[in-house]
Amino acid sequence: MRLLHTSDWHLGRSFHRVSMLGAQAEFIAHLVEVVRSEGVDAVLVAGDVYDRAVPPLAAVELFDQALHRLADLGVPTVMISGNHDSARRLGVGAGLMGHAGIHLRTDPAHCGEPVLLSDAHGPVAFYGLPYLEPALVKAEFGVRTSGHEAVLTGAMDRVRADLAGRAPGTRSVVLAHAFVTGGHISDSERDITVGGVASIPAAVFDGVDYVALGHLHGSQTLTERVRYSGSPLAYSFSESEHRKGMWLVDLDAAGAVSAVRVDTPVPRGLARISGRLEQLLADPRLSGHEGDWIEATLTDPERPADPMARLSERFPHTLTLVFAPEGRDAEPEVSYAERLRGRSDQEVAEDFVAHVRGSEPKEAERLVLRDAFDAVRAEETLREVAR
Repeated sequence: MRLLHTSDWHLGRSFHRVSMLGAQAEFIAHLVEVVRSEGVDAVLVAGDVYDRAVPPLAAVELFDQALHRLADLGVPTVMISGNHDSARRLGVGAGLMGHAGIHLRTDPAHCGEPVLLSDAHGPVAFYGLPYLEPALVKAEFGVRTSGHEAVLTGAMDRVRADLAGRAPGTRSVVLAHAFVTGGHISDSERDITVGGVASIPAAVFDGVDYVALGHLHGSQTLTERVRYSGSPLAYSFSESEHRKGMWLVDLDAAGAVSAVRVDTPVPRGLARISGRLEQLLADPRLSGHEGDWIEATLTDPERPADPMARLSERFPHTLTLVFAPEGRDAEPEVSYAERLRGRSDQEVAEDFVAHVRGSEPKEAERLVLRDAFDAVRAEETLREVAR
């Protein structure tokens, strides 16, 4: 069976105030063409279909168009909700859509109930594990600790129990939206750290033939059977080195996996350039970036006059300007976003305590902070569900 694994569409998201809707529409058209030309048997979308719980109307319309085009091809689609999605909103109409071959899995209670598809070699069971907010679903899975590993283990126990009761030789695929150990983060993923634990081990998913992951925006192979497709488009300059694409996965009669990457259309290149303003304006080595979106870091000892206007003459798509003067501590000049880049909410809070008090927080204080962040995250999720 041939599968197309994708995730993290983030429909409705912009890139530094530049609308990405046109690029997202181009991606959807490309996906449909790959499904047609490569003889894909099933499409897997591993969460974060939208960028926020209440997406703009244009994003909803694009999603609707995507579903119609995939349904028209007669190729089944299995899709889960991610941490950016409102699971209840995304899941509206799931029963009816299932009759058209669009299988939405947004309810944690149904993790052990697969979508069953077949090929010439027999059945393949597709299990959808939507994003599991530990504080909200731990009772569902009968776990005491509010951690991603615990709830995902509970969900996978249901998957393995269901699979054990099926005919011998039944192949299995799991879709999940999580941060798995070994994955590399970027600046555009929302922090899902719970209780100070940032990731879960890949061994949680043992026992199935292929795991289609979503959440991290870089395309990554954790094992031959556990992969992130990554986002089809870049949503931060930290993704400037990413090769954006999808995984075309072949699952043979015995459940062995082979996968090749299929590139997705890039609307415009990304480049991070650094140096004094006059150097950046004159350096011939930067000519290849004149059409790219630019994040520029100026190292002039003193701020030059009209730096953005002057940079834009050569690099008309300059979006971000950072000052890091040579020969001095650049920390006061670095933007707030730059200082927080790559740091979790927990780390930011602990740094603030250390800055104000002059000493690191004690372990008991760290636990209080963790519990507070977990409670806030659960409250936000409940509020999104209620919208």
